[in-house]
Amino acid sequence: MLPAGEIGRVSAAPCCPESGDQMKNTEEKRDMNIAALVGSEQPMQGRGDDELPLNVSAFIEKEVGSDLNSLKKLGKLIEQMTENKMKLQEQVLAISSEIPKRIQSALKDAEVSRHVLSQFLEQETPLFSSITSHLLTAQPWMDDLSAMISQIEEIEQHLTYLKWVSQIEELSDNIQQYLMTNNVPEAASILVAMTEVDIKLQESSCTHLLSFVRATVKFWHKILKDKLTSDFEEILAQLHWPFITHTQSQTVGISRPAGAPEVYCTLETLFCQLLKLQASDELLTEPKQLPEKYSLPACPSVILPIQIMLTPLQKRFRYHFRGSRQTNVISKPEWYLTQVLIWIGNHAHFLDEKIQPILDKAGSVVNARLEFSWGLVMLVLEKLASDIPCLLYDDNLFCHLVDEVLLFERELHSVHGYPSTLASCMHILSEETCFQRWLTVERKFALQKMDSMLSSEAAWVSQYKDITDVDEMKVPDCAEVFMTLLLVITDRYKNLPTASRKLQFLELQKDLVDDFRIRLTQVMKEETRASLDFRYCAILNAVNYISTVLADWADNVFFLQLQQAALEVFAENNALSKLQLGQLASMESSVFDDMINLLERLKLDMLTRQVDHVFREVKDAAKLYKKERWLSLPSQSEQAVMSLSSSACPLLLTLRDHLLQLEQQLCFSLFRIFWQILVEKLDTYIYQEIILANHFNEGGAAQLQFDMTRNLFPLFSHYCKRPENYFKHVKEACIVLNLNIGSALLLKDVLQSASEHVPATAALNEVGIYKLAQQDVEILLNLRTNWPNTGK
Repeated sequence: MLPAGEIGRVSAAPCCPESGDQMKNTEEKRDMNIAALVGSEQPMQGRGDDELPLNVSAFIEKEVGSDLNSLKKLGKLIEQMTENKMKLQEQVLAISSEIPKRIQSALKDAEVSRHVLSQFLEQETPLFSSITSHLLTAQPWMDDLSAMISQIEEIEQHLTYLKWVSQIEELSDNIQQYLMTNNVPEAASILVAMTEVDIKLQESSCTHLLSFVRATVKFWHKILKDKLTSDFEEILAQLHWPFITHTQSQTVGISRPAGAPEVYCTLETLFCQLLKLQASDELLTEPKQLPEKYSLPACPSVILPIQIMLTPLQKRFRYHFRGSRQTNVISKPEWYLTQVLIWIGNHAHFLDEKIQPILDKAGSVVNARLEFSWGLVMLVLEKLASDIPCLLYDDNLFCHLVDEVLLFERELHSVHGYPSTLASCMHILSEETCFQRWLTVERKFALQKMDSMLSSEAAWVSQYKDITDVDEMKVPDCAEVFMTLLLVITDRYKNLPTASRKLQFLELQKDLVDDFRIRLTQVMKEETRASLDFRYCAILNAVNYISTVLADWADNVFFLQLQQAALEVFAENNALSKLQLGQLASMESSVFDDMINLLERLKLDMLTRQVDHVFREVKDAAKLYKKERWLSLPSQSEQAVMSLSSSACPLLLTLRDHLLQLEQQLCFSLFRIFWQILVEKLDTYIYQEIILANHFNEGGAAQLQFDMTRNLFPLFSHYCKRPENYFKHVKEACIVLNLNIGSALLLKDVLQSASEHVPATAALNEVGIYKLAQQDVEILLNLRTNWPNTGK
């Protein structure tokens, strides 16, 4: 490649006739234009003057290169660069004319700003001095004013304090005046206002004021409460409250006391007045709380008038069931539990008919009977909390206590409508120590029950064996008792307050099912040699029954709720894979799936053993039938009447006897599975071991068909409508062997001419062959010996 200067010399010789000076001027112009063009294309690179020659050389190298013919472009290139240079010069002139104007304007604005700033600085000095002097002069005034403001604020606080004191004293005086005039309703209303003042002042830091208000409220509350309580108790006494016996509660509704309207009117008045004291009573009285370990739900205290109505019953309860009274026997929890239920029942009618309307009229949302029941249940909870530690390690006493508590809970909820949202005895039983003991005792007694039921003489006999309609599943007594045991356990724990406790009981149930399955497996192994005997069949019926019941329970709402709770627990603990969690969430699996799968596996194993046993005996009985001379039997035309092969009699008798025996001993669903598995094995055996192992003449084929269709198949007609459909190999083999000669020859030709691309399916279907393959049919045709003599 040539340098830029050489390119100019080489190209100038043939193209330009000018003189050397003219050539030099042209080259200078060209270099200037190129430099201007290159500079215009790269204005942002900021390169120095020492890089200009390099830029020019690079530009020429890019535009011309080593091709000499490219020099023709120079003229056009020079014109383009000249035009660009003119544009750049115009831009520079325009910018150079505008910049001075802008600079001049900016300088002028700066001068004005400087002048204004200097004026401000001149004013600032005297102003600063004036402000400083003023602040020094005003400082004493400010100090005096600040002190006065502090005094005013303090006086205002004192004044507010005195106003509160005055208001409280005024309310107190009003209560006193109303009491002096025996206007108790108004006095109670004023006490309500005083209680509201106490509540408003709770956030105040004036401890003495708070103490004064609280002491005043307490003083008048006690006076009013004592007075109203005394009057209320007198009215209740006139109504013969409390109703200790059921007869007494009925008598109140029938024989009304003298002046009954006035008595009930006074009762309503006093009840409403006591209701007004509820706010101050809650403010002053600390509610009784059982220890936090029992996790009782938060509940408001019983309303004051109901508390007063409960007082005589609470005294009776503590008198009889606390201390050293003969009625306080730790082994007899049913005494106090039954007594509480009797009291609730005896007073229910009076509470609904007389007290609830008063509450409704007063605009209260309280349920009278529920409040009354809640007050009595608290007595039971306190009693249980004190008694349980004393009998925790006596299995019999503890179990008896739990049984009685569960009966009490059931009647309390079902008969008296006690809601599950309130504290109940189940919260006491859910306490950690007590609950673990309950689980242990429950497991112990369940295992003892399982031992006794399996060792019983009637363990494998159905309770309903003489009642056909009831005994469809032929459930042995031990399985029936075991599932009843599981059902009872479910009823015992289904009302527990938390899902976690219910899940622990569910695990206990699953453990018991697994334990019972293991016991059944052990007994089954002892009976394996006699797999058709009654006891083996009873075990199989038991396994099937338990599996069926668990599958039904899996769709029960209660267990579905437990499944959802278990899903949440497993998700929190990452105890299951995402697939298992998804199956639980979509209800594809259930809480009993593991147990059901194990039981189904055991059931299939036992059924397989029975099928193998029967099949083995049937094969032994079929030995003579296998050796039948099928090749030389007389044809059907040579016999007057077709009869069963004598060699088939042992086979059919053995099969019939076992079918009848197992039909009587197995439930319907198990027997259906049994004979269907057996038929499948028989079909394969007869087809492979008897038919394919022999050749048949016309008489042999007819005899085989008669034995199968008129004797073997009908054995199963009692169990299904078309038994031949279960013997597809045998049925279709008989069809092939008994085709008339013409049809057999035609079918043989079709099969021989058929190929993979053109199968003979249509021809096979036409003669009734659907199960057997084409090769099987060819083999069967070759087993026939009654082909016509073709001379070959």
